[in-house]
Amino acid sequence: MSEAETRGANRLPEQLEAITALLARLAETPTPDDQAQLQQLLDELHPADIAFVLEALPLDERLAVWQRVKADRDGEILLEVSDAVRESLIADMDQREILAAVEPLDADELADLVEDLPTEVLPELMASLDAQQRERVQSALSWDEDQIGSLMDFEMVTIREDVSLETVLRYLRRFEELPAQTDKLFVINQDNLLTGVLPLHWLLVNPPEKMVSEVMAPDVNTFHPADDAYEVAQAFERYDLVTAPVVDDGGRLIGRITVDAMVDVIREESESEALNRAGLREEEDIFASVWASLRNRWSWLAINLVTAFIASRVIGLFEGAIEKLVALAALMPIVAGIGGNSGNQTITMIVRALALNQITPDSARRLWRKELAVSLFNGLIWGGVIGIVAWLLYENIALGLVMTAAMTLNLLLAAFAGVGIPMLMMKFGRDPALGSSVLITAMTDSGGFFIFLGLASLFLM
Repeated sequence: MSEAETRGANRLPEQLEAITALLARLAETPTPDDQAQLQQLLDELHPADIAFVLEALPLDERLAVWQRVKADRDGEILLEVSDAVRESLIADMDQREILAAVEPLDADELADLVEDLPTEVLPELMASLDAQQRERVQSALSWDEDQIGSLMDFEMVTIREDVSLETVLRYLRRFEELPAQTDKLFVINQDNLLTGVLPLHWLLVNPPEKMVSEVMAPDVNTFHPADDAYEVAQAFERYDLVTAPVVDDGGRLIGRITVDAMVDVIREESESEALNRAGLREEEDIFASVWASLRNRWSWLAINLVTAFIASRVIGLFEGAIEKLVALAALMPIVAGIGGNSGNQTITMIVRALALNQITPDSARRLWRKELAVSLFNGLIWGGVIGIVAWLLYENIALGLVMTAAMTLNLLLAAFAGVGIPMLMMKFGRDPALGSSVLITAMTDSGGFFIFLGLASLFLM
């Protein structure tokens, strides 16, 4: 990223504020100066920054900005915005504008957008592509969105192993520019089989009379189009890759994967896990309609309502104990709250480990023992602290001991559930992060109330 682009990225919140202020003025008393200033601001922004601005604006203002964006930048911006916002932008475009925006895009980029385009646009779009582009788009669409085949870049430089480095340099000078993210050249034989790679810096520092076969690296990190995109992204991070070749079952080179696509995969996976933990079904436009937001959130809220009702019935079982010792009503949220926090810490660690494939059946048992031990010590230490506080506040040593015991038992329950919930969901083929925070909170609330009030009923009444 250049220094100017870095400064622009750092000033993005200020630019968003300036755009918002200009839109407000234009809505009241539009002037040519304000219109020119807004247009200049938008023209100076990178497509990714315009995407950020569009996502941060309510629908009316978003469409006002979108209509001022130059048409030759529409496709790049559509690639950058979230799925929810993209739908609102495409809905504001006619068929001619959509075709003009997406036709200049590469095959892998087109494949990203096809699912969001109106069906009536697709025949004309495919007809407008040349045979090679059409074949590449169809190839990308034949793979699931979480497979590398759907993210492949087909723009790459290939060379033969039986030529000299000087010949390669002459060949490269014929290009007006190299494909983005080119850090290596892919070496193939006459059958298009990948035989190695030639990093560009090796090409530059070796004598030009040397043959490619003498300099190239024969051991290459290769991927298959059916490989899971997130696992490949982890490999990119692990091996510090910038690009990597994609080969078919026969070892023929069919495309490449670039680091910018893998960064997007990692970001989307992180966002998806965060949404799933909260029980949200999909990424949501923050300015979406009430009905759209309702559809996205209702299912896990319904589950939450059921679990809250169960917790209230647990409390109802001990109404007599609470009436006799009012201190129980003040202390029981502490037991449930600390248990919920501890469970969320455990479940976050386990979901992350599952995502990184760091847990095996043998290690799962050790993890259970370790988390239970951590919770036992935390329960005894912090349960002891709150037990002493309860004793001093209410001058009842038995209440303090019950508080310590309840805190320890609820933390043990939180650890057991924090490991068990994601492992069980993984076993049944579900996303281990899906609604995990909702489930763990439900268990520690109901369990914490039952344990604390049950112990109080046994030892204090």
